[in-house]
Amino acid sequence: MLFPPWLERFQIRYINPMLKPVARYLPGTAIIKHRGRKSGTPYETIVTAYRKGPLLAIALAHGKTNWVKNVLAAGEAEVQFLRTTVHLTNPRVLPAGTASAELPLMARLQAPRVGIFVADIS
Repeated sequence: MLFPPWLERFQIRYINPMLKPVARYLPGTAIIKHRGRKSGTPYETIVTAYRKGPLLAIALAHGKTNWVKNVLAAGEAEVQFLRTTVHLTNPRVLPAGTASAELPLMARLQAPRVGIFVADIS
């Protein structure tokens, strides 16, 4: 976890609601659609996603948050970019310090310090 817990709470309460209406139009941002692992409630979370071919990577600067746990439990999710929605399968988390040449450049640059959420685009 790169950021302190108070910053994460501030982001969830104030910043994310302001960004949500425009997030799908901002460069580099995407909305991941997932379901709660216990309740089944649908959620939408703003993320910074990087694509390289059939692979999607998201740096986990806030650690293994609820959306990560939900997607890992479900084994799938939807990610909405500008006007494109892609289906994710085979989600996994690479621990900090694990860098691979198959990762997008921005994810590789962040990999030494934070974990990376990786999934296949189907």
